[in-house]
Amino acid sequence: MTVWAGLQAASRFTLAFGDEALTRKFDEAASDIRRAALQHLWDEEQGRFLRGILFERGQRIRDATLDSSLFSLTHFGVLPESDARVTATLEAVAKRLWCRTEIGGLARYEGDYYHRVSGDLDRVPGNPWILCTLWLADWHCARATSRSELAPARALLQWTCDRALPSGVLAEQIHPHTGEPLSVSPLSWSHATLASSVHHYVERYRALARE
Repeated sequence: MTVWAGLQAASRFTLAFGDEALTRKFDEAASDIRRAALQHLWDEEQGRFLRGILFERGQRIRDATLDSSLFSLTHFGVLPESDARVTATLEAVAKRLWCRTEIGGLARYEGDYYHRVSGDLDRVPGNPWILCTLWLADWHCARATSRSELAPARALLQWTCDRALPSGVLAEQIHPHTGEPLSVSPLSWSHATLASSVHHYVERYRALARE
């Protein structure tokens, strides 16, 4: 999905510079990537998109690991948030990757071992990440059809603010049982994602008011 988004961005750059031939090449490549992703990454049996396809020793392996990066389906505009395939996939991500502790928050992917502090993968599929939790907030914003439906997104924005240190610093990850910061702190990506998510929330709030 990020490759498709990158090609789309490259197409806009070349169009701005008046290179129509290169723009067409980028557009064609982006179309090919999107078509292949929708064809090969959708798993009819599981009723959701796969994380990817791996090739090992000449064999093709379908990777069904639930991963927060699947939010890119709607975040980059590959498919609209109302698409049934997107809804099925992201609801599965939100359900499986939510940390079922007092702290909460969304893990990066199933069985994430990076700085892992808990072996209880059923309750803690991985440490909660600030930016992954905010991707969930973005999805709630995108699919909201009324201001009241923005409540889950607002709660996740508040969750993020509650995880900040007194200085306002946001870490990369949060301890799933204590809420203490883990790994890099501050993480610029966490701060940038919060700024972006607040912007998405405000824009959606205003749009719904107009509707």
